[in-house]
Amino acid sequence: MRPEVQAFVHTGPLPDVDAGEEEIDRRVEQLHAICGPVTAEEAKALVPCFGPDDCYGAAWTLLHLIETGPNPVLTTQPDPDGNEWHHRLYNRAVFGGLIQTP
Repeated sequence: MRPEVQAFVHTGPLPDVDAGEEEIDRRVEQLHAICGPVTAEEAKALVPCFGPDDCYGAAWTLLHLIETGPNPVLTTQPDPDGNEWHHRLYNRAVFGGLIQTP
């Protein structure tokens, strides 16, 4: 796994929109330091990094970065109360024909 991915993953999930500007800027900078495509290992490591909201668009950047790797990353439907971004990743794979649903 590349060091920039490790650093981003090690820092944890993206903050919510109530976080300070410096924290959000730092995380966005970390995210932008990761060039796609990502490996399967990196994509799986990045999935838990979604926060509770879109973090001023950073969650969309993370989603698109994950999708540069081998798809699908999530092959089973997330729990109904799971993170909305996990649902988005899964649903996009389903709608893209990468996952067959029963």
